[in-house]
Amino acid sequence: MRSRPSSTAPSRGLLFLRPVRPRDAGSLSAPRGDRQLVEKCGMVSSEDKAVAVRALLLEEYRHHEWRPHHDAVSELVRTILSQNTSDVNSDRAFARLRSRFATWEQLLLADTEEIVEAIQPGGLAWIKAPRIKKALQAILEERGELGLDFLKDMDIQEANAWLVSLEGVGPKTAACVLLFALGRPALPVDTHVLRVSRRLGLIGPRDSAEKAHIVLRDLLPDEAVYDFHVNMVTHGRQVCHAQRPRCDACCLAPLCDYVHRSR
Repeated sequence: MRSRPSSTAPSRGLLFLRPVRPRDAGSLSAPRGDRQLVEKCGMVSSEDKAVAVRALLLEEYRHHEWRPHHDAVSELVRTILSQNTSDVNSDRAFARLRSRFATWEQLLLADTEEIVEAIQPGGLAWIKAPRIKKALQAILEERGELGLDFLKDMDIQEANAWLVSLEGVGPKTAACVLLFALGRPALPVDTHVLRVSRRLGLIGPRDSAEKAHIVLRDLLPDEAVYDFHVNMVTHGRQVCHAQRPRCDACCLAPLCDYVHRSR
């Protein structure tokens, strides 16, 4: 078992990073070059810190090969269901919805009350049911079919803008559809990504999730986005908890503004 980086705060103005050797080799598993992260004196830029965070997360949690989670329309529906609830509850609601309606076209023909009953385990059913139905109706009216594969070939900013134009679709939902279903380099910022990024100092301590989507995405090369998102979520769940974060066990402690402020 490899040793963890020391959580002792580096001296002021000094970023201490050791060589990083990710478990999975390959073009997506680490920054290019020899992956040597050298000591830097003076102020450390957000870009430098993002590169270092990405490398340390890869070493801790490995590289993840992208595979589509669902088709894009299903991902849209599933992500709307996940708003303001747990994964367990949203997964139950999505499974019940797919069991009730064989196709999304059938859902469009259903009464809202029937959709509400199906997704009840996910919470806020009376809000989410009409939101889902309106989004699917808008896609059908705009495209003539219930499909979002056309977003694969669209400029990513235009694709994002198209999705957020749908009622009830914000930056996170749009990014989930683009990244998880279509393999586009959009970065969803959930509660874990937002919390860890604030504590690290990759974004401002009071930056909104909307701003974080823009700032964090600009710090990363396209090929790093999927790994970064998955590993940041894992780190937030396992180590960087909202209450009582495990800073003594954190692979990112040498880079963390929160750790340094606490000492």
